[in-house]
Amino acid sequence: MKYNPHEYQDYAKEFIIGHSVSLLLLDMGLGKTVITLTALWELLLDYFEVRRVLVIAPLRVARDTWTGEYEKWDHLNGLLLSHILGSEKERNAALNRKANVYVINRENVEWLVGQGNWDFDMIIIDELSSFKSHKAKRFKALRKVRAKAHRIVGLTGTPAPNGLIDLWAEIGILDMGQRLGRFIGTYRDRFFLPDKRSRDMVYSYKPKDGAEEQIYGLISDITISMKAVDYLEMPECIYNRVEVSLNEKEYDLYRKLEKDMLLPFEGGDVDAVNAAGLSNKLLQMANGAVYDENGDVRHIHDRKLDVLEDLLEAANGKPVLMAYWYKHDKQRIKERFQAVELDTSEDFKKWNNGEIPLAMIHPASAGHGLNLQAGGSTLIWFGLTWSLELYQQMNARLWRQGQKETVVIHHLIAKGTMDEQVFASLERKNTGQSALVEAVKVRIGGIRDGCGKNL
Repeated sequence: MKYNPHEYQDYAKEFIIGHSVSLLLLDMGLGKTVITLTALWELLLDYFEVRRVLVIAPLRVARDTWTGEYEKWDHLNGLLLSHILGSEKERNAALNRKANVYVINRENVEWLVGQGNWDFDMIIIDELSSFKSHKAKRFKALRKVRAKAHRIVGLTGTPAPNGLIDLWAEIGILDMGQRLGRFIGTYRDRFFLPDKRSRDMVYSYKPKDGAEEQIYGLISDITISMKAVDYLEMPECIYNRVEVSLNEKEYDLYRKLEKDMLLPFEGGDVDAVNAAGLSNKLLQMANGAVYDENGDVRHIHDRKLDVLEDLLEAANGKPVLMAYWYKHDKQRIKERFQAVELDTSEDFKKWNNGEIPLAMIHPASAGHGLNLQAGGSTLIWFGLTWSLELYQQMNARLWRQGQKETVVIHHLIAKGTMDEQVFASLERKNTGQSALVEAVKVRIGGIRDGCGKNL
C-alpha cells in the first residue's frame, strides 16, 4: 500500500530523526507505529545513523501490530524485522537472525539484558508507561544498558495515567536523569508534598504549587503531543452510563462486607485483609460474584447480566465488544451468552471481518495497540478498572481512525457501590493527564473542532 502521510505524521517523523532522545505523546489512532517505522527506515537506510534497533512493546503489539504495519506499507521495503518472542530457544534464534529491527515483548527485557551481548544503538519503547515504575525489573534492567544506545524514542498516548509522580521513571529511562533528576527522592522533594499518610508512612504525593508547569517545561524540548481530534476526522463517540440497581437483600450483603470486611459463607468466608483487598471484593460484588477465601466463586446477583441482555437485544445483531475484568465475570457471561473471547491473531482477524457478533476482551491483555475498529462500534464495560491507561486504551480499540460509525461506550454501574467511585476516579485522573498533554501539545495548521469527549 502506498503511504501518503498526513502533515502531522511527517512532523512527528522528522522530530524523531532530529532528536536523539524523543517522547511522542500521540493520541490513539494517529499512526505512531508507521510514523516510527518510517523514521527508522530513514535512519537505517538513508542516513546510516543506526544499524540495530530494539523495539520494546506489549506482547500482542510486538507480535501483531509491528508486523502488520511493516507488511502494510510499500515504502518500508528494506527493513528486516526479527521477533524475539516465544521460548528461550526461539528468542536466541531471533537474536542471531540477520535483521536491523528486533522486536521484543517487555516481559523479556530483563532476559535480554542478562544475555550480556547487548548490541543495539537505538531503542524504541512502545507504550512508555510500561516503564513508569522505577522498582520494576524491566526498568532496572534497561537502565543498565541504556547508555549504550545513542538514540531512544518513547511512544505513548497516556504519559502519566496515575499522576505526575510516574513521569520520573518514564523520562529518566529516556534521558538518564538529565531533566527530572537522577534520583526519585530528589524528584519527589523538589516537586511534591506528602498527601495520604499514616504517621511516618507516606502512601501518596501531590504536586506543589506550580510544579506541573515546571515539569512540563523541563521535558518540553524532547516532547511533542498530538490529540487525534485535532488532526483526524474522528467519528462521534458517545459515553453512556447504564445504572444497575441491586435489591435490598443484595445491597445488605454488599454493605455488610463494606462495614465488617467479612462476609460469612458455609464452606468459606469472603474476607478482605486491607483497604485494597476490600475495594477489590466490593467491585466483584458490584459485578455479581466474589471469590471467597478458598478461591471459590460466591454468586451474589445477576443484575448486570440482565442489563447486558437488554443492551445486546437493543444492538439487534450489531457486533458488540465487551470488556471484563474478573475471571468469574467471564465465566458467567459465557454461560449466559454466545460470547467469544479475543485472544489470538485469528480471533482478532475474525472480529475485524465481522464474523463475531459478541466478543470479550480483557483490557490488561489486549488494551494496547490493537486495531479492532473494523469489527464494530459498540463497547460495553461490564466492570471498570482503576487504571486510566487501560481504560483509555481499551476505548481506543474502537474509537480511532478508520472507524466508520458513531462509537457508543456503555458503562454498567451498580448504584451505591464502588463502581461509582472508580468512575469518579477515572475522571479525576484524566484532569492531570490532560494538563500534561496540553502543555506540550504541538499544533500544525490550526486546530479543528473534535468530537471526542474526555472521561
